[in-house]
Amino acid sequence: MITIGLIGRIGAGKSTVARRFGEHGAVVIDADALAHEVLGEPDVRAEIESRFGADALSSSGGVNRAKLAEAVFGPTPAHAAALRALEAIVHPRVHRRIEAALAAAREAAEAAGRPHALVVLDVPLLVRAGWDTRCDHLVIVECDEGVRRERLARRGVSREQQAAREAAWEAGRGAASPGTAASVPQGRTFAVDTSREIAYTHQQVDRIHGELMRR
Repeated sequence: MITIGLIGRIGAGKSTVARRFGEHGAVVIDADALAHEVLGEPDVRAEIESRFGADALSSSGGVNRAKLAEAVFGPTPAHAAALRALEAIVHPRVHRRIEAALAAAREAAEAAGRPHALVVLDVPLLVRAGWDTRCDHLVIVECDEGVRRERLARRGVSREQQAAREAAWEAGRGAASPGTAASVPQGRTFAVDTSREIAYTHQQVDRIHGELMRR
């Protein structure tokens, strides 16, 4: 099994790259989707309500992700503390789900006799969380800054939240220098530029996929 980790800023296009690998048959482990599942667990909702108040839940009892984002992404020490508290609730549960998904993918690849089966880890702050050490290859997803910020604006991410998420990304990139692109052996790191049309992104992913299958 070949494990690929995606690294890139919020809005850079990691999900687009992951989907293209998925179209080639890769198993995509999407940490954001797993986090969404975790937020649906009753005990997680109870912990979030206890820490962040009733406003963090919607009228139907689910997690109000917009309100939660306002509480944890911002420039103040209180925002930083709130983010750490949320991560302490969510991250261990997501970690266990990722481990289980990796184990299942490996078992399936071995059972099918597919040593070149691909698994893609689409995990925000992949290096900070230590998942880069589990990857055979890293794909650096790059995007023109103006294009990236335009995408975030379309998604309704405020400038304050952008700044807070950027700070977390920078801290995560520097916190575990062994997983940065500079320290990965030559030939194990690829780059994809998502600044242009989606066909251009697909061509680059296709090239990487073809190269990995020839090894």
